[in-house]
Amino acid sequence: MDVGADEFEQSLPLLQELVLGADFVGLDIEFTGLRSNLSRPQQISLFDLPSEWYLKTRHSVQQFTICQIGLSVFSSIEGESNKYVAHSCNFFLFPTTFGILDSEFSFQASSVQFLNQYGFDYNKFLKNGIPYMNEEQEKKIKHNILTGNWRVRSSLDKDQIKVVIDEVTRWLDLAEEGDWMTLPGIAGFQAFEVQLVLRQALPDIWTVLRDQGIIVKKVSKQHRWYLENTSCDRESCWKEKILLSARGFSVFFQMLVKAQKPLVGHNMMMDLLHLHEKFFRPLPESYDQFKLNIHNLFPILIDTKNVTKDIWKELNFPRVSNLSEVYEVLNSDLNPTKNSGPVVIHASKCEKYVETKYPHEAAYDAFLCGSVLLKVAHLLLWRVHSAGPMPEPSFSLYLDVLAPYVNQVNLIRAGVPKINFSGPDCPSIRPPILLLRVRRWPGVSEQQVYREFQNVCKFDVRRLSRSQFLLLTNKFKDARSILKEYRGHPTLQVSLYRYWRHSPNINCLLQVCGVVTTWALLALLLGRPGP
Repeated sequence: MDVGADEFEQSLPLLQELVLGADFVGLDIEFTGLRSNLSRPQQISLFDLPSEWYLKTRHSVQQFTICQIGLSVFSSIEGESNKYVAHSCNFFLFPTTFGILDSEFSFQASSVQFLNQYGFDYNKFLKNGIPYMNEEQEKKIKHNILTGNWRVRSSLDKDQIKVVIDEVTRWLDLAEEGDWMTLPGIAGFQAFEVQLVLRQALPDIWTVLRDQGIIVKKVSKQHRWYLENTSCDRESCWKEKILLSARGFSVFFQMLVKAQKPLVGHNMMMDLLHLHEKFFRPLPESYDQFKLNIHNLFPILIDTKNVTKDIWKELNFPRVSNLSEVYEVLNSDLNPTKNSGPVVIHASKCEKYVETKYPHEAAYDAFLCGSVLLKVAHLLLWRVHSAGPMPEPSFSLYLDVLAPYVNQVNLIRAGVPKINFSGPDCPSIRPPILLLRVRRWPGVSEQQVYREFQNVCKFDVRRLSRSQFLLLTNKFKDARSILKEYRGHPTLQVSLYRYWRHSPNINCLLQVCGVVTTWALLALLLGRPGP
């Protein structure tokens, strides 16, 4: 089911009901770009601590925006053993443009090309995207609306507002009291805004919002005063309605937060960063504060990338490169629990995914996330009880076997493989750092070193000194291969890096200690009295 701005407000009650009754919610997000083209020192690296990775990525999240959110709400079917129904929705989003609020964001050509390849509807994103704002933006807008200190800007620009006022003014010159006219084609919070402008500009009219558009009625000043003071449609009331409508998807985000349901994604770190930035608050500079905020918003996170990566080799499954391939393997005969695992059906309005695959459509990928979670959890439960009878599966039992993976979110290209949102991060399990000594190659750069090794395997490179570089890969076999292949090389000597032996800081400290010790000995000898 695709939801744009026109359908969103009407769908909110149903969405709230679905989320409150859910076992968990699958999530996927599509963006206008992933990573900005930063200079080399600002690019993410395997050398990065999680806090360093966060600060580098934070910049990209602030630069790009969300164009589509996919949610798949999974609920167990009462009275049917291990059977779930999935309600999958695509939400097309576009930042709120209202009053002083006019967001800026970038497009990355590769991301646009990628989404085009999979049939993304850019028209719906740009023309009918659901508005949204974070708490900081909402606070500013709310203050401006409720105090009357606001101005028309982007949502319906000044020229269009002028056209509407001129049209109504011309009609008023000929209209009699009680006559009315319709302004069609104005919807959402723009309709509230137009009414507010008209009521402020013209004291002898009253406005009402109907399905066909805005109804403008000519009234006497006395009747206008009566309507303003007795109508449930008072200006103060629907200033709140303007804000509610302008908040858009942020209203549903708060519903999702309050429901406290497990949130499931695949490689979901970027999703969490954008959720924080776009709907909660601007990303803090503190990495620890970011972790705390996310944990308070979503106390149970499960990243299927982290779960499947951990158990894949143990089960001798073939290598996979994306979520769709993971789903296919778990649905194949390679999965020993294929025929006994959970059954997932699509809800009546979400049947487009029954027969057809829609890779990289957000709701479809959210559905795959949830399905993969159930199938992997069933596999884990089967392994735990392989020696005895297996209990009747339920989602609470699945959460029990998934406990080691809860709040552990996969991290791409960093010093640690995952982030723990409910405690300290795990220590690195990366291969050892290698030390490269370069001879007879004056002025060599990190880029030249990288190109030298890229045909053999990919290393991240960091300069240590004028002729020394650190090499780091995420594959142990690549580290062993380079040590073997470059053994005895006349120009490039590769060895294991030992911090206490090779760090310039330690060497400098040792040299200083050596100098101090030497001077102390000399002073002791020279200061000793003669016989």
